[in-house]
Amino acid sequence: MEKIKMVTPLVEMDGDEMTRVIWKQIKDILITPYVDLKTEYYDLGLEHRNETDDQVTVDSANATKKYGVAVKCATITPNAARMTEYNLKSMWKSPNGTIRAILDGTVFRSPILVKGIVPYIPTWKKPICIARHAYGDVYKNTEMKVEAGSKAELCVTKPDGTEERSTIFDFKTDGIIQGMHNIDKSISSFARSCFNYALDQKLDVWFATKDTISKIYDHRFKDIFNEIFENEYKEKFENAGITYFYTLIDDAVARVIRSEGGYMWACKNYDGDVMSDMIATAFGSLAMMTSVLVSPDGIYEYEAAHGTVQRHYYKYLKGEETSTNSVATLFAWTGALRKRGELDGLDDLMKFADKLEAATIKTIEDGVMTGDLYAISTLENKKKVNTEEFLKAIDERLVASL
Repeated sequence: MEKIKMVTPLVEMDGDEMTRVIWKQIKDILITPYVDLKTEYYDLGLEHRNETDDQVTVDSANATKKYGVAVKCATITPNAARMTEYNLKSMWKSPNGTIRAILDGTVFRSPILVKGIVPYIPTWKKPICIARHAYGDVYKNTEMKVEAGSKAELCVTKPDGTEERSTIFDFKTDGIIQGMHNIDKSISSFARSCFNYALDQKLDVWFATKDTISKIYDHRFKDIFNEIFENEYKEKFENAGITYFYTLIDDAVARVIRSEGGYMWACKNYDGDVMSDMIATAFGSLAMMTSVLVSPDGIYEYEAAHGTVQRHYYKYLKGEETSTNSVATLFAWTGALRKRGELDGLDDLMKFADKLEAATIKTIEDGVMTGDLYAISTLENKKKVNTEEFLKAIDERLVASL
C-alpha cells in the first residue's frame, strides 16, 4: 500500500532504557511501514540531556509550542544513584516537569480497558480519567538542609519593597525545608482545561485538595475552580447533563473506591502523579494508561504514563528475553498521529491511528499478551510472548484491517 502522507511534523521526544528500545520497535514495525512519518526529533535520553545541560528538553518543549503536537517516550529523572551510573554533571530536573512548566495546561490520563483484564476494584465498570495539573508545586520546589539552631522564615518582598515574613520553624535539631509555589494563571488554565475536556467527553468532574489543612495554598485552587465554574461553565454543564463538585482528597479517595467510574478526577500536580498510578494499577497495569498534556492554547503532548522499565532494560543488555508491555507507548504514538491528522485534515492518518489501536486491543483480547497482562488476565486461552513478538502480532491484525 502507498504510505499515508503527513503535512506537518510531530515533535518526537526519544527517551531512556527499555522504553527507548520499544520506541524504535514501534516505529519500525507498526508506523514507518505505513506512514511517511515526519518528525522533528529530540533525544531526551539522559546522556544527551547531560551533554546539552538539559537544553534539549527546553528546545523540545519550544518546538512543541511551534508545531502543536508532540509524542514523548518515558525518561529518567535522576537520583543520587543515577548521578554515578551516568556520570552526570548535575541531578537534572524531571524532563516532564520542565516540559509541563513551559507548555502549562493539564495532563489527562485514562485506563485502556480490554476484555480479560478485570479491575482490582470490582465496582469499577467505566474508565476513571485523572486530570493532573501540570505546573508548579513540588516539581518546581526549592529545598535545603537546615542546621540545628537555625530559624526558617517565609519571606515575600512586595513590589513596593516592603517585606512580609512568617516563621516556618525554629530548628532545635538538624532538619529540612521546602518551598513551593503556584500561580493563579496556571490554576485558572487547569480549571478551564478540566471543564472543557469534561464537556467534550461528557464527564462529571470531581476536584479534590486538602484545604482544611492548607487554608491558603490549597484553598486558592478551590476558590479559582469554583469561581470559573460558576461564571463560565455552570449553565454549559447543566445543558450537557454533567456535574461538578469539590471535596477533600481523602473523601475523594473513599468515593472513588466505592464508585463505578465514568468521571474525571481533577488533582493537583503531585496528587495527580500518585493517583494516576493508583488508578492505572487498579485497572490492571501502568502500561495500560493513555496520557496527554493539553495546554490552554491548544498544544498537545502525548506520552506513556509510566517509567523507563529499568529492570527489563538490564535484562535486555544481557541478551535475555524481555516481555515488556508497549501499549501505553504505542497509544502515545496513535494519539499524536490522530491529533496531527485532525489538525491537518488528514482523514487517512486519523483512521490509521484508530485501526492501530483496535489491532492492539484485539491482540490482547485474542489472548496474545506480554507478561504483566498474562499474569492478571482471566482469559482461558492466553499466550505470553516477548516484546517484539507482541508488536508483530499487532502488526498481523493491523494488516488484516487495512
